[in-house]
Amino acid sequence: MHVFLSVGEPSGDEHAAALMRHFRSREPGVRFSGFGGPEMQSQGLDCLFQLTDLAVMGIDQILPLIQKFRSLVQKAEEFFHRERPDAVVLVDFPGFNWWVARAAKRANVPVYYYCPPQLWAWAPWRIRKARRLIDCVLSVLPFEAEWYQSRGVDVEYVGHPFFDEVAEHPISPDEIQSLRRDGKIHLGILPGSRKQEVLRNFPVMLNVIEELSGKHPNLRCMVACYKEWHFEKCQELLDKYETSLPVDLYLDRTSAVIESSDCCLMVSGSVSLELLARKTPAVVMYRGSLMTYILATALLTVEFMSLPNLIAGRELMPEYPVVRSRSRYIREMTKDLDQLISNPEDLNAMKSEISNLADQIVEVGGLARAAEVLHNRLRKAESSGERKRAA
Repeated sequence: MHVFLSVGEPSGDEHAAALMRHFRSREPGVRFSGFGGPEMQSQGLDCLFQLTDLAVMGIDQILPLIQKFRSLVQKAEEFFHRERPDAVVLVDFPGFNWWVARAAKRANVPVYYYCPPQLWAWAPWRIRKARRLIDCVLSVLPFEAEWYQSRGVDVEYVGHPFFDEVAEHPISPDEIQSLRRDGKIHLGILPGSRKQEVLRNFPVMLNVIEELSGKHPNLRCMVACYKEWHFEKCQELLDKYETSLPVDLYLDRTSAVIESSDCCLMVSGSVSLELLARKTPAVVMYRGSLMTYILATALLTVEFMSLPNLIAGRELMPEYPVVRSRSRYIREMTKDLDQLISNPEDLNAMKSEISNLADQIVEVGGLARAAEVLHNRLRKAESSGERKRAA
């Protein structure tokens, strides 16, 4: 059996690597090929190109890479016709993966979308594209599965991989103790997983930290750096800062930082589900380009940008889409965090609300279910094909 995967996000790289591991437990001889990242390669991916190096967001970041993306799609289509994989599995990264889906359909290869694009949140008319190009959506959120199903898309709800990853990697009391300091207020800082997110958002976060540290001398900020590049860039931005700030950088310890923090300041993204699962309060921000903001304003059909708020249908975690005038947003985010830090009752109230939502929505086993659904469907297609050849 041969499965081709296309994954462009660092978080998707982790999810897909775990999916590969679960799938191989059902099909030990499976061959995996495609576009992905280092985590997938560690699970045996025959990598045609390390797509996670091109993880960008926003039209202004995508345009310079258009020719590169086009050449990769052409490479994928040639590969589909030559190697005839049994399925193409897409994970998030819709701007590019829609084109991979088209190439697969032209080669008559079935397409599965795991962690599908959030069409329910913005530009929902793209559902026509999903019906045309996707054979089955492996949905990770209950309301998302209902949305796709009601619009005529073949969908199976499997559950979100983040919840599995939290359950599989509990943070020990000793590890929490190693991060926390007596008498300190611990604020987790999550500057995003994409390079451009770090460059745009971390300087604003440093401004907020400066304001907060002036109000709280016992503040300690723990920055969760996703990869070595992010660590180096955060250190470089921190070194340029004129004021000495109570900041420590940690590499590849995001889960421990989340678990050890009293609350967090985070860049909006799928990691918000880990905060939900670990029941950690947060203030959410996202600073993109002006063009990204204009497009989002025109295309968004939902009220919130973070998944916990979308799931709850209300603002559990304060949100700030930071655009041009940074000073107002810095003041408001500082005020919200100051309130959480200064008032244990407010912090506990948010934690209680997040815990109640987590108890309703968090369930483990999503990765195993996704692998099972995919394996069963491919085995069924294989058996059907053999019966047709025998007839």
